[in-house]
Formats: sequence, C-alpha cells, structure tokens
Amino acid sequence: MQFTSLGSGSKGNCTVVSNGKSTILVDCGFGITKTIDSLVARGVDPREVSAIFVTHEHGDHIRGVRMLANRFDIPVFATVGTFSKIPNLHPMLVNEIRRSDVISIDGINVRSVDVPHDALEPTQFVFESTKERFGLLTDIGSLNDGVVEHYSGCDSLFVESNHDIDMLWNGNDPEFLKYRVSGDLGHLSNHQAKEFLSRVKHSRLANVVIGHVSQRNNSTAILEREFEHLRREYTVTFATQEAGTPWFSVKK
Repeated sequence: MQFTSLGSGSKGNCTVVSNGKSTILVDCGFGITKTIDSLVARGVDPREVSAIFVTHEHGDHIRGVRMLANRFDIPVFATVGTFSKIPNLHPMLVNEIRRSDVISIDGINVRSVDVPHDALEPTQFVFESTKERFGLLTDIGSLNDGVVEHYSGCDSLFVESNHDIDMLWNGNDPEFLKYRVSGDLGHLSNHQAKEFLSRVKHSRLANVVIGHVSQRNNSTAILEREFEHLRREYTVTFATQEAGTPWFSVKK
C-alpha cells in the first residue's frame, strides 16, 4: 500500500490510500477542481477512485465529497450522522457504516475507529492488507485505550499534531475556540501527539506523517523541535495545507 495527502489543515483535508488495485480517498475537503488537479498530479485518475470514506461532517473534510462522488459515481462510506450533513448525494452512492465496521475494498480492509471529536458520529480509519497496516488519525480531542489499541502495530501513521498549547492560549483566537480546540472533543496538541506515538511505536514502524497542523497556533520550528528525536527511530514528515505530502510506501 501507498498513501499521500493532498493537503491537511483547517482549510481542507484529503488523504489517498492505494494498493495498485483500489484507490481510496479519506475525506474531500477541497473544491472539485483542486481535488482533481491534485489527484492527477499524483498520477491518480479520478475516474478510477474506488471509494470515499468520510471521517465527519466538518466543512474542511466534506466540502468536495458530493460533487466528486456524483461526477465520477464514487461510492461514499460514512456514518449516519455524517451523511445527515452531506446533502444531495446520489442515493446509490450512499453506504452507511458504524463506528466499528470493517469494509473490504479490493484487497484493503478499512477499519473504522470511534474517536472523541465535536461532530455527530466521527470516525477515523485503519487500512489493512495481509502484510501491512496504515493508520490515519486526525480530528480527535483526547486519547483512550481503545484508540491506542486500534493503532498499535501500524507500519505507517498519519497523525494530527494540531497546536502548541502555549501558542493557542497566548494567541488571538476567541476564548470559546481555545476551549473547543484544546478540549476532549477538539484536536490533539503537540504533546498529545507525542504521547500517542510513544504508546503505539514498535520496531516495524516505518513512516510517521504529522498533519492537520494549525497555521495560527503551531509552527514548523516548534514541530521540528518537538519531533526531531523521533527521527532516530523512523521517518518523520510534516504534511502541509498547500502541498500535502508525496507518496509514501506503508511498509519499508
């Protein structure tokens, strides 16, 4: 399996997972033109996308889902709560899932994981084949044993490290937003992301991509400092809002 990010952050998110037979999008938070252009730039024909899995209903994750799916007849998988906020999607493309399901798409098993976030029925996903596991974990406010268990043993991870807690609380965001972002249903801080990685790391972990980074409440310099020591153990890369990431192999 391989994975790439088309962009990650509060202005839009989309991750691509492929095994050569199937190509799966997680979320589509960009307009259809940007999404198509970004896919083509990575060698992906949007007509060959096998499925879109949607984590939750916030605009930076669903903005382009309806238009892309309807235009190219792409099946969409999401919880009932998430679908309630994606209007005008062709009924034949709707595939409702629960937050504990495993869906098989041409050799990739997509395992949904229940996560704490301020959305109706949010879920994140782990992708599995016979020999590889890739975990995608963004938009989660707090860690619990169930989440850690699902993401243990992954060969590669994409995990959010949204904010530096000092930058957040000393910044210009309104108080309610500071509480929302840092709360148990918000987003992981740099410290929480490091805690997560310390709990799930193992000897086969190859790549860690840090994503969903706040452009106001975090910085490249802080991220480099916080995660530099981990580069002795595995590859650490930062996904950007504008460019996302190149392709990564899930397993070395």
